[in-house]
Amino acid sequence: MSRLSHSETHMVHRIGWLRAAVLGANDGLVSTASLVVGVAAAGSGRPEILIAGLAGLVAGAMSMAAGEYVSVSSQTDAEQADLARETKELLETPETELEELTGIYVARGLDEPLARQVAVQLTQKDALGAHARDELGISETVTAHPIQAALVSAVTFAVGAVVPLIVALMAPTSQISLTVALTTLVALSVLGGLGASAGGAGILKGALRVTFWGALAMAATAGVGMIFGVSAG
Repeated sequence: MSRLSHSETHMVHRIGWLRAAVLGANDGLVSTASLVVGVAAAGSGRPEILIAGLAGLVAGAMSMAAGEYVSVSSQTDAEQADLARETKELLETPETELEELTGIYVARGLDEPLARQVAVQLTQKDALGAHARDELGISETVTAHPIQAALVSAVTFAVGAVVPLIVALMAPTSQISLTVALTTLVALSVLGGLGASAGGAGILKGALRVTFWGALAMAATAGVGMIFGVSAG
């Protein structure tokens, strides 16, 4: 019998950058389109609309990058603190840690003798790695990197934000709000479907949930724009 080897690509391998990419592009589309729709609904001209949208793009991209960097860095700091504590415990009380690892495998369904054998072998190979993975739930596969997350968020936000700006530039002034809103809803449905597909989820469900919240955001800002536009008039 010949041995067949194959490589598997699991969706969880993408989670580090996929979350930041989908969130960035979605936020860029929704926030910039909402800003453009709101300013247009207030009766502003094309130059004011484009300036507001461009300012929103720059500010949003920087905000997304900073937010992702701080968030992922905080997560990384917490993981490093847990690993440092686990390293100390492995040095000071190795037998207790071995029993702890054995108990984890017993709880997962292994008989105690087999669980202890597995724990001993994994401890001999990489004690910290075994405890990080099975006790703390820390894995390199699902760990995002701060710089990577920040760059991905900023770039994808900018890409998403460019769409409503291009539409606002090309559409007739009187139709900017409607055209931007419709285009953004289509783009959001595509983005939601692609994100769901890349993550292994249902495409229709992903498209609908993203489109719904985008429509809600644009409706809210359009209402604000019309109220203040009437008041100013």
